[in-house]
Amino acid sequence: MATAFAVVLPFSFLGIPSGHDFEFHMNSWMEVLGQWKLGIIYPRWAALAHYGYGEPRFIFYPPASWTLGAILGAILPWKLVPGTFVWLVLSLSGYSMFLLARGWLARRDAIFAATLYVANPYHLVVVYWRSAFAELLGGALLPLLLFYVLRVENGRQRVVLPISLIVAAAWLTNIPCAVMVNYSLAFLMVMVAIGRRSPRILWQGGLAVLLGAALSAFYILPVAYEKNWITIAQVLAPGVRPQDNFLFTLINDPDHNRFNLLVSVIAEAEIIVLAGAVFLSRRWRRSHTQVWWALIGWAAAATLLMFSFTFVAWQHLPELRYMQHPWRWLLCLNVALGLLITIAWRGWPLRLLVCIVMLAVLAVGWTRIQPPWWDTAADIAQLQQSQQNASGYEGTDEYTPAGADAYEIKLNARRVTFEGAGTARIHVRQWAPETKMFTAEVSQPGRLFLRLFNYPAWRVEVNGNAVLTKSQEVTGQMIVPVEAGENRVLITFTRTWDRTLGGIVSGATALFLVGLVALKRK
Repeated sequence: MATAFAVVLPFSFLGIPSGHDFEFHMNSWMEVLGQWKLGIIYPRWAALAHYGYGEPRFIFYPPASWTLGAILGAILPWKLVPGTFVWLVLSLSGYSMFLLARGWLARRDAIFAATLYVANPYHLVVVYWRSAFAELLGGALLPLLLFYVLRVENGRQRVVLPISLIVAAAWLTNIPCAVMVNYSLAFLMVMVAIGRRSPRILWQGGLAVLLGAALSAFYILPVAYEKNWITIAQVLAPGVRPQDNFLFTLINDPDHNRFNLLVSVIAEAEIIVLAGAVFLSRRWRRSHTQVWWALIGWAAAATLLMFSFTFVAWQHLPELRYMQHPWRWLLCLNVALGLLITIAWRGWPLRLLVCIVMLAVLAVGWTRIQPPWWDTAADIAQLQQSQQNASGYEGTDEYTPAGADAYEIKLNARRVTFEGAGTARIHVRQWAPETKMFTAEVSQPGRLFLRLFNYPAWRVEVNGNAVLTKSQEVTGQMIVPVEAGENRVLITFTRTWDRTLGGIVSGATALFLVGLVALKRK
């Protein structure tokens, strides 16, 4: 906890690091809290995204990080929320690493390994340059994953449930981390099964993956089904594709290249230190052979996948490309790095020297390659004001409804605009995130253009009768046909069948596991 506090201490005098994903997360946290106050327990539609046209952000982005951020925003000033989030998540990472290390190391050594994992260079990159809060939260799961896989290796078989919970937590935290966790689990289980000559271990891993997916089905099923309703291809647009983000890769984007060089230099330094730790920890291998090889194998696989010669694997392995940035494998590499440094260098002066060297590399990147970006309390207040006055914020390309172009919308458009030969009197009665209610008294039949992106989950009723809507060409705005006279329009964001089925699968799986645990205890 003290180390995590030291990581966020510069926030108090340098400002709040405003990395690549900072505004995305802050706007999400603020909007979720706003919808909670309106009684919407599980938000689906981000009504203020795209400056009020909205997007189904909360269907597709996992709920763990935005739920935690909104909870912190409910009890703290918003300017303190990012630092508190980072401190809390890094502390959780330290706890999970301590649990892993304590199985083979003395208490002091386990504390050092946990501290090193908390403040490892890539975590600092995530905090100060990327603001990838969900990814940072996912990093707390990786030591737990290795901990329970190695319990299988030690002959303790009751690990399917905790591993399934870790897999479910990964899906609900960050999709790239979920892909990483599933591939890491498969790789580690294969290594353990080979070491113990026990194919049954593979069945346990497969069962844990299925149970974890079933537990998180309330999130996974809507994502899988409704992804065709958004421009999901943008998630692999140029600049965020794997082939653009291998170590030391250059593209036609100077800003991208500077950051990629920064993370590549840090990755190279970590790999060199890891190689030295592997060499010096060979004696420890004699008494912990299978654990040592699990660490080496996992770290080696993570290292190789960060280089461009593995592009074939990124092209053909299922869903691997959705990790986007190959250097995200540094999350896994740092689990092995923290343990192996602690094992290799028993003396505290040498450990301190290693830490100083890695911090020096980070400092060089900070000053010579790409300094972080900073926000102030006033910038956070401006984000909050944009939500309070309903002016909204910039949305995301990949969550924009299919057929809509967020770059062609009119920012000064009214909520409802009539198009037709006659006249119209429009009165908006309610314009909530998931419910829109207004009346339109028109003299001639016509169409109503809404400041709202069309999406299949919207149900539109005019005078109590369901009507079919259309999307305006280019912008993708919702168009509602109306007849002459008074038209009472009600628009609601409905629960589609995929969300209902996902909730049933998750609930049934949770009840089954609770009953199974209770039966075994009995």
